[in-house]
Amino acid sequence: MKLASLKSGRDGRLVVVSNDLAWYTDAGLIAPTLQAALDDWERCEPELRALAESLEHEAVPTGRFHEREADAPLPRAYQWADGSAYVNHVELVRKARGAEMPETFWTDPLMYQGGSDGMLAPRDPIPLADEAWGCDLEAEIVVVTGDVPQGVSRDEALKQIRLVGLVNDVSLRNLIPAELAKGFGFVQSKPASALSPVFVTPDALGDRWNDGKLHGELSVQINGQDFGKADAGVDMTFDFGTLISHLAKTRDLIAGSIIGSGTVSNKDKDGGPGKPVSEGGLGYSCIAEVRMVETIQDGKPTTGFLKYGDTVRIEMLDDKHHSIFGTIEQTVEKA
Repeated sequence: MKLASLKSGRDGRLVVVSNDLAWYTDAGLIAPTLQAALDDWERCEPELRALAESLEHEAVPTGRFHEREADAPLPRAYQWADGSAYVNHVELVRKARGAEMPETFWTDPLMYQGGSDGMLAPRDPIPLADEAWGCDLEAEIVVVTGDVPQGVSRDEALKQIRLVGLVNDVSLRNLIPAELAKGFGFVQSKPASALSPVFVTPDALGDRWNDGKLHGELSVQINGQDFGKADAGVDMTFDFGTLISHLAKTRDLIAGSIIGSGTVSNKDKDGGPGKPVSEGGLGYSCIAEVRMVETIQDGKPTTGFLKYGDTVRIEMLDDKHHSIFGTIEQTVEKA
């Protein structure tokens, strides 16, 4: 089952989308918004599934699904917490700084609390006031939970995953060092993130969803050129059950909480840092990572951050080369 929110007010209008992302049908008689459906999932989920089946059989009124008319599936979410499940990425960050990585990083996830009061639509521009801030994309996987009790186990946490999607977790890299130096965390350096046009129930992903991980190539392009082709299911140290359990150690999570994987990152075949796509590698899911590799290999980075007019495209295709979640496509614009 695939769900989306068409632009309407602050919280969108819930629709069910066909498997090929070509058509939609209104779900307002079941729940007006996706958050309302998540709040009453036991009742809404079977009704939404029945509506999705009717949509595939052309048994309900339909409209063409245009991704440009889609809002973020959850335009306002109660929580957005982003992990760093690909420890390879963290290791490269520290290696580029000449810092040792504590062994606990392999056993205890990193996570930060992001702003979720205004998630960007998949085709919204990336607003940037100053290019000197070092604007970067971060292509990631996200899951949306139901109500999760405090102290939940990893296995029980997996049962609370309602939906899976993609996110562009925008980062302002040159603002990060000063914020982290204060000993607290990200605020100004983490502006609004953009979500994929549709979120998908785990069962609809088939074998791609396995043991709390989404498997498949996460395609990243910058200005039409291939930048990243990392497999989201490879080199993921912490699965989503572990990330959710970590977050819920001391608190309940409310239905509609969004949990991110962190930047998807693969090692090269020889176990070393990933190589650019142009050199036969799997590339990168953020610019910072290629800059880290350049620093490690050449002593300094040469790849620049995003500039005004640059366009970022993020998506995942199925085995028939059809988009699974729709496309995040954003252009950097002067704020």
